[in-house]
Amino acid sequence: MRWFEGSIPAAIASAKQLRCVFVVVITGDDDQSTQLMSSWEADSVSGAAHNCCVAIRLDAQSETCVQFSQIYPVVCIPSCFFIGENGVPLEVIAGSVTAEELTQRINKVRQNVLKKEVDRWKLGKEVLDYKRKQEEEKTKRLLEERNREKAEERAARERVKQQIALDRADRATRYSQVQQEAEAARLTALQARAAEDEAKREATHRERSAVARIQFRLPDGSSFTNQFPSETRLQEARRFVVQEVGNRYGHFSLATMFPRREFTAEDLVRSLLELELAPSASIVLLPQSSRASNTVIHSSEGGGIWVVLGSLLFPLLAVWRFITSFLFRTPPPPASPRPQNQHTPSSGSSSEPKRDAVRKRVLEKRPEDFKKDGKIYRLRTQEDSEDDNNTWNGNSTQQM
Repeated sequence: MRWFEGSIPAAIASAKQLRCVFVVVITGDDDQSTQLMSSWEADSVSGAAHNCCVAIRLDAQSETCVQFSQIYPVVCIPSCFFIGENGVPLEVIAGSVTAEELTQRINKVRQNVLKKEVDRWKLGKEVLDYKRKQEEEKTKRLLEERNREKAEERAARERVKQQIALDRADRATRYSQVQQEAEAARLTALQARAAEDEAKREATHRERSAVARIQFRLPDGSSFTNQFPSETRLQEARRFVVQEVGNRYGHFSLATMFPRREFTAEDLVRSLLELELAPSASIVLLPQSSRASNTVIHSSEGGGIWVVLGSLLFPLLAVWRFITSFLFRTPPPPASPRPQNQHTPSSGSSSEPKRDAVRKRVLEKRPEDFKKDGKIYRLRTQEDSEDDNNTWNGNSTQQM
């Protein structure tokens, strides 16, 4: 038998390292101890314990045995203790045994150790499998949790995007509503302002249209102004003018110059508002000549056709007056004798006094039939007569 030479801790470390059973044999000086040692020295026992036991021999009287007995109580001497890796005794043999029985005991311990090793291996494998399964499940749970977190993050991002889109759409809708309300308020304010302005204009127009301020311009260039109710007829305004001027201009008609319009008999019964003379206007008095009144009936008294006939016949009458002035003119007075020492004028210069004398006689006889333009006298027409009667000063025919 090969005994371990060393201390108990060294023997325990060696047994653990070799994965063997730690065996402690305690012997004394008696015959049973001698017989037990002879059994351990047998070849069968040595062969059985060679690969599975680390054996140490202790004397019952030694201090080492005393220390060992403090941990594992020694009941009798001799005795054998088979201790496993965890320190638990696997087998205890008290007293002396034969080599065959000791071999059986060693084999039994070895089988128990092997069984325990197998059980431990199985248990370790199961533990490893369990741990591996736990790790796999943990990894799977972590992966699932990570995937779930990623899915939740994606869902959260999608919700945030949708919320942002909804917020933008809501802001756009509110902005559009605000713009529409502002535009509606602006349009309402503009309409109210326009209605107010229109009402003011209508009120102003009614106030101004209620009174007609008429300026009457006379042929001599003077004027006077009077206010009439806008519903006053033009005939009443004409009576007022007649009261003011009397018979100074004889028979006259009323007209506006801008636009050019001479009022007729039908216009006399119309109101100033209907004739668009309110709120203010300028009316010109147009005197009518006595000769024209004998031959032409004006539109205010006879109608439009007599005005046309007067316009056509007036130039003929003017030409007739011009011809009769030459046929029935009086002879010129005899010329006074010229001094002998005076220079005789040329034939061209002598003809000019003759023409001037004839022109003077004609003008003295019919001055109203001619119009002077510088040094030139031309035959007066109906239009010239109206222009002379209508033009007194630079602003006489302008409407207010």
